[in-house]
Amino acid sequence: MLTVPGRTYRNCDGISRRNFLQVGAPLLGLGLSSLLEREAVAADATRDKGRSLIVFWTHGGMSQQDTYDMKPDSPAEYRGPYRPIKTNVPGTIVGERFARQAKVMDKIAQVRSVYHENGIHAPSAHWMQTGYFGPTLARIAAQHPSFGSVINKALGSRSPHMPAYIAVPKAEAFGYQKSVYLGASYDPFEVGADPNSKDFKVPNLALPGGLDLSNVRKRRDLLVRFDSLRRDIDRTGVMDGLDAFKAKALEMVTGEEVRKAFEIDSEPAALRERYGRHQYGQSALLARRLVEAGARVVTVNTGYWDHHNEVHQNLEQHLPPLDAAMATLLEDLDQRGMLENTLVYCAGEFGRTPLINGHAGRDHWSNCFTVMLAGGGIVGGRVVGASERHGGGVQERPSTPLDVLATIYHAMGISLGTHNEDASGRPVSIVGGGRPIHELT
Repeated sequence: MLTVPGRTYRNCDGISRRNFLQVGAPLLGLGLSSLLEREAVAADATRDKGRSLIVFWTHGGMSQQDTYDMKPDSPAEYRGPYRPIKTNVPGTIVGERFARQAKVMDKIAQVRSVYHENGIHAPSAHWMQTGYFGPTLARIAAQHPSFGSVINKALGSRSPHMPAYIAVPKAEAFGYQKSVYLGASYDPFEVGADPNSKDFKVPNLALPGGLDLSNVRKRRDLLVRFDSLRRDIDRTGVMDGLDAFKAKALEMVTGEEVRKAFEIDSEPAALRERYGRHQYGQSALLARRLVEAGARVVTVNTGYWDHHNEVHQNLEQHLPPLDAAMATLLEDLDQRGMLENTLVYCAGEFGRTPLINGHAGRDHWSNCFTVMLAGGGIVGGRVVGASERHGGGVQERPSTPLDVLATIYHAMGISLGTHNEDASGRPVSIVGGGRPIHELT
């Protein structure tokens, strides 16, 4: 196994973050091959609209009171210090740290009435990532596949050489961004590095020491020419045991299409500055490059938003870069004619308490929070649902996690009647009782 160490922390529920990226088939760095096998036999998706999905996951929960669902008329202990600002949609306001998004709000839809019934990170992350309640603190293992894996299985990649589902920099949300009973081949391809780093390179596409592209390409050419004899051709063992899917993975490592998609330094410096020279901005730019090259789902994991203390001080590190990244992404997609075919989604496992606590922070709040959707056929400028006066609960148009996912699946062209078999062979609906939020489509 190839292991790339990462940063370790524990959240307020006492659960360790996954801090190792593991890649199989270390001889060639080809953990990709298992991801590719089932893409080749993905279920027919007769309503496939050719769309891709970019997800901004706010691990820990974004404060809706300070961003999309401002309460300027509430007492100070609810509204916080941020001022509301106008957007280019009359009557719609956002927090002042979302000044860039305010200028493209006509492209953005908000659902301000999402709710579920759990206030603990792991179960809530599972609920929002899969649509289903499942884990508890006593049993945190994933019970259902993530929506990224469901889309991967239903639609596969839009390009034969690109992974269908990619996580930047790696899969988060307590492991709930993975495939569970669908099989590991539907897990996300993990980039494993910060796109903003000076020498950004994807470990999963790097060859181990002792191999270079010229040597491996020679072996690949031999594989193409003498496929039926490949076990006899390469006595070094480099090609021994490669089946057609491993050969495809080898093509991804040695070919140009995937490697070029990750070459973010080929973008104009001015555009990189617009996105922002930080992990948020460069991850968003990389996501655009990946969907442009044919990826179906790219999840950008944006860091840790669990601000029980000094929430506004901590938000200063998150909101401006997230604002620049999302606003520039929408502008860039629109200018390239890609917005109609690229759905953008921003959410976390829950929101934060309307009332600021004694540590100047906001705690977990699942009773009512906001998610953002844009592009991909979503009607921009819409605000669906509303929270109560101080944001404590849903006032109108309640929406569940399954409703949100049904909206995404519908926009992607996936039949809402789709079922997948769990480990016991029982068919499980991808949406259960969820229904698309019709005001958005």
